[in-house]
Amino acid sequence: MGAAPPVLFAVLGETIAEKAGVINLSLDGLILLTAMAGFAAARATNSLLAGFAAAMAVGAACGLVVAAGSLTLRQNQVAVGFVLMIVCQNLAYVLGNPIAHVPGPQVPYTPIPLLRHWPIVGPLLFNQDPLVYAGVLATAGVWWYMFRTQPGLTLRGLGERPAAAFARGVDVIRMRYIYTLVGGALVGLGGASFSLAVKPGWSRPYGIEGTGWIVLALVVFGNWDPLRAAAGAYLFVLLQTLATVLQSLIPSAPTQVFPTLPFPLMILALLLVTLGNSEPVRRLLKPLPVGVQRRVSRALRALQASPPASLGIPFEPE
Repeated sequence: MGAAPPVLFAVLGETIAEKAGVINLSLDGLILLTAMAGFAAARATNSLLAGFAAAMAVGAACGLVVAAGSLTLRQNQVAVGFVLMIVCQNLAYVLGNPIAHVPGPQVPYTPIPLLRHWPIVGPLLFNQDPLVYAGVLATAGVWWYMFRTQPGLTLRGLGERPAAAFARGVDVIRMRYIYTLVGGALVGLGGASFSLAVKPGWSRPYGIEGTGWIVLALVVFGNWDPLRAAAGAYLFVLLQTLATVLQSLIPSAPTQVFPTLPFPLMILALLLVTLGNSEPVRRLLKPLPVGVQRRVSRALRALQASPPASLGIPFEPE
């Protein structure tokens, strides 16, 4: 649980942006840049809050670049995000050189009295730092906002049927700007969670390279649903933890095997999500007993993902 907030916040942020119809492909570089910015600001001010605020501001600024490039300048969202990812990655390492390998503030553990002593659940959920609690609340809040409020319905309409939202008086471009900035800020919060809690400090290489691509995969795995995407984030972190445990239990195994194990497993999960009910899979299931076929097909249907209909598609008001 303690290692989950960085991935979780980034997944929630990208889910919001993509639900509004905007793909922010800069995540891999953006997470690095905001991790550096958060640590630098916290160390300079000796304030964790300043560090998180700075990282969120940097994330929102990068979201603004993506929004301006794709929504105002009408450039390809994938191309804009990819170029920005490279820029962010290089900026993180160049600007972060002066603070590499130096100590700084760190988010303290804040156990919840009484609750932390509950069997099994207590140490897992209530003996953590505030970011873990904030991640759980953020997941519930984003889901509630998205599926239980009128603005959330509008948000979903931006990614599904922007023309219909525009016909109802919604300023589609403006709202997409707002949600892309909000998503970027949450990604920034995830980046700062790395450098101020999970991997305190800054170095080159920092060791989180590739996390942004995992976040993008988890959004797809989660079917653009905050709860399912959050479950995917926790699952990925659990696999990383298990890989570390397995490495210590089997020291004779090559050190490269277990750290890379979660990545092919995520690829397998994505294949199940995207190909679960395809014709080749149905042919593979045919030799199985009918009852087994039905159960497997039902499970694969539950895993299926369907992106917002207008994701990445420019909208031009008529």
